[in-house]
Amino acid sequence: MPGMDHDTRAPQQMPGHDMRGMDHSAMPGLQVAAPLQSRTPIAPLTDADRRAVYPSAAGHVLHGKSLNSFFLVERLEWQDAERGTSLGWEVNGWIGGDRDRLWLRSEGERTRGVTEHAELQALWGHAISPWWDLVSGLRQDFKPGTAQTWAALGLQGMALYNVESQVTAYLGEGGQSALRVEADYDLLLTQRLILQPSAQLNLYGRNDPQRGQGAGLAESEIGLRLRYELRREFAPYIGVTWNRSHGRTADYARNDGEPDNGARLVLGLRMWF
Repeated sequence: MPGMDHDTRAPQQMPGHDMRGMDHSAMPGLQVAAPLQSRTPIAPLTDADRRAVYPSAAGHVLHGKSLNSFFLVERLEWQDAERGTSLGWEVNGWIGGDRDRLWLRSEGERTRGVTEHAELQALWGHAISPWWDLVSGLRQDFKPGTAQTWAALGLQGMALYNVESQVTAYLGEGGQSALRVEADYDLLLTQRLILQPSAQLNLYGRNDPQRGQGAGLAESEIGLRLRYELRREFAPYIGVTWNRSHGRTADYARNDGEPDNGARLVLGLRMWF
């Protein structure tokens, strides 16, 4: 084009601009290759590291063949009821591996030195997910009435929001059937002070006057217990429970001169080992 200088020689450096010391990696549009190795490499895991974590050199292998156990005295409590003071208990535990375990459950109540309710369950549990076990086995009732044996099938584990849950169906002698639903939740007020609401429902398939059990929803219990963990394995607690009989079960209780509902003050201990 007329008047334009088409000199193709290399451009001359402008006076006062020395570009030899400039960091070209910081210029936009230029990419630097990512490093292939960590600047602080992680050392490989050694047997000494494993021994520092586990008391045993072998440790606990997931789905291994090691035999473990856990037993929890959920409630060992003194109860102040209308009929007088009573002692109640609820114990459960297991022995086995990660997938298959023998579960043991027991609960009962003694009032004025007389056992009014006592039962023992032996269940085989199989893990069907990280949070749920399918259980089946036998339940033996010693009181009330004459002894009775049940076949049991249920599901137990942790529901949403960390609610510990149990749903167990029973088939007893003479065609009697039952269903028990239990749930409790630990609300941490502090690291040691824990409030535990709980609920239990018992349902039966038919009337059983000998044992004071009516068909349908028979009994319900709602509890609120506040415990303080002196140690994780040992915690005294205080609380209150609301017990109520329903339907024909309430009729049986009134006919025997017993209350069909009421609140109880409870004092107890919770322990595990």
